[in-house]
Amino acid sequence: MDNDLRLQYLEAMGIDVWLTRTSTHSEPSLLSEVVNDSAEPETAALADRWDALQAEVANCTKCALCTTRTQTVFGSGNKQADWMLIGEAPGQHEDERGLPFVGNAGLLLTEMLRAIGLNREEVFITNILKCRPPNNRDPRADEAESCNVYLQRQQKLIQPKIILAIGRIAAQTLLKTDEPLSRLRGKIHTFNNTPVVVVYHPAYLLRSLTEKRKAWQDLIYAVQIMKENKG
Repeated sequence: MDNDLRLQYLEAMGIDVWLTRTSTHSEPSLLSEVVNDSAEPETAALADRWDALQAEVANCTKCALCTTRTQTVFGSGNKQADWMLIGEAPGQHEDERGLPFVGNAGLLLTEMLRAIGLNREEVFITNILKCRPPNNRDPRADEAESCNVYLQRQQKLIQPKIILAIGRIAAQTLLKTDEPLSRLRGKIHTFNNTPVVVVYHPAYLLRSLTEKRKAWQDLIYAVQIMKENKG
């Protein structure tokens, strides 16, 4: 992706006036190194495990959300991705379509990924919960616990090099903490020995435009960690 196109994506995120001359020239070379270079084809056994897990999620009745959902939202993207993105729970649009992050917040998330040189097809996106809570309320502890085994198995199959915890609830659930988002950002955490970077939820950014600069800083931080790990 050339620099002009990347800057167009940054503009779509509302990040265009604060980029310095230095960062404009230096960041693309950094970002260009972060690509999904998975070359090994997916084995039949791995595909079978994915199919079995997805079928298990689709038929899950572990908690009461099975009675109110339209369908489960398993996740989507590259099953051998370097980047795994984890949100909190499906919303109405996701519940209807069976895909994660497909509303306005999803559109912004797509632009955020493109700004660091990634397409949605290169990453794997899922949620803590696989079913939509009624009225988009926050996930309950017992619901998150019921879905935890599915998330653990997804991560084990993907073996990502980095996880982005999208938003406060996803971050607190993954990291088993009640620390506020402000204290979780800008640090390396771990989930099952995988580096975790906490980022703002795009739905929050749509309501708080002034925080987009911080969101960009979070993404650059994640890119730097990926670069260091690959080095």
